[in-house]
Amino acid sequence: MIDRQVEILLIEDNQDDAELAIRALKKKNLANKLLHISDSEEALEYLFGEGNNTYPKLILLDLKMPKIDGIQVLKRIKSDPDKKVIPVVMLTSSKEEKDIVESYNLGVNAYIVKPVQFDKFLEVVDQLGMFWLLINQPPK
Repeated sequence: MIDRQVEILLIEDNQDDAELAIRALKKKNLANKLLHISDSEEALEYLFGEGNNTYPKLILLDLKMPKIDGIQVLKRIKSDPDKKVIPVVMLTSSKEEKDIVESYNLGVNAYIVKPVQFDKFLEVVDQLGMFWLLINQPPK
């Protein structure tokens, strides 16, 4: 049985950015089933731990994280035959072309550079949540 208790999995080590994203999603009532994990190792354990059958509707993933970076997390998700269907949006401050290309080569569904301005950041997260949770039709 697929566990959809968590609709949005936010993997973000920067507490300020995580709070902004959560705040933006709450403003649109999209954060009721959100789980924020600040450590990439814990996120992988959450997704792939023994007996775990968790399939969030959306993963918001930071690229630049300590221990295991977002590219490695993305690679693990998209290489799993069952979990590769979960939409992953890279939400990062990196505008480096190599990061963008590598993310898409590994199967990221969208690559969003975090806006510096607070209002723009809220707008971007709001649009992401609306599209991936309400408009997009994932496989069952």
